[in-house]
Amino acid sequence: MFKGSNVALITPFKNNGLDEEAYIKLIHFHIDNGTNGLVPAGTTGESPTLSHDEHQRVIDLCIKESNGKIPVIAGTGSNSTEEAISLTTHAEKVGANGALIVTPYYNKPTQEGLYQHYKAINDNCGIPIIIYNIPGRSVIDMSVDTMARLYELKNIVGVKDATGDLDRVNQTLEKMGKEFIQLTGNDDNAFEFNKRGGVGTISVTANIAPKLCSDFQKFSKSDTDNEMKEAERLDKILQPVHHSMFVESNPSPVKYAAKLLGLCDDNVRLPLVKVTDTTKEIVKKALQSAKLI
Repeated sequence: MFKGSNVALITPFKNNGLDEEAYIKLIHFHIDNGTNGLVPAGTTGESPTLSHDEHQRVIDLCIKESNGKIPVIAGTGSNSTEEAISLTTHAEKVGANGALIVTPYYNKPTQEGLYQHYKAINDNCGIPIIIYNIPGRSVIDMSVDTMARLYELKNIVGVKDATGDLDRVNQTLEKMGKEFIQLTGNDDNAFEFNKRGGVGTISVTANIAPKLCSDFQKFSKSDTDNEMKEAERLDKILQPVHHSMFVESNPSPVKYAAKLLGLCDDNVRLPLVKVTDTTKEIVKKALQSAKLI
């Protein structure tokens, strides 16, 4: 169920509140352009600055508007285990297909603490859980061995790997086998990630290049030489776009790109700020090079 191009959805704001009209427009934009799955209320969706009501509303709207056409993997992580359980059980109740749960940031739990955190969430819900391992933001790094222990639990099905270490794909595949879902959290390494056994991405770039990203994912898992060559061609087109999305802190650049495409405004919530003029030029040139504008 969880493979291909899954978009880490931005959350549009208007007058510092959720812009529901723009958000609904975004969801249908993805359905119409071949995105394989929707991931609301993640880091790219500015979950740290969403209120609990907003967090739930973003998930509710995504499930309602997608209406079962493509899977919804709700971002329900927190560095409070109780809060993560609350968000995950809500997502399950309203019909999410899965939950993306980030390793607890700031607290710096041990590997045993990580295990117990995810076990507690697992034991209180009944939907598939994807571990989100992102040491760059969370400081901690879940080991492959800890992940293997968690995979023995009923709801743990895979990982969004944002370590940037491609050897992890091989190690995880060897330890857990092909049934354990491996999605990259790094758009720029998606081609090699899939070659090594990954099955897709949770993508920032897909917010503004959904068809390119979904086509790339489809061709990158092909067995034919021609389609693999097409995946390589699309990857080269996408690389400058991937790079431009992280010149400043995500999601400020992708929100500016979305504004250029007329999808939503580029408002972000403090402590994030809008991108500088220099970054605007980089983003514009990347979109032009990919013929997105």
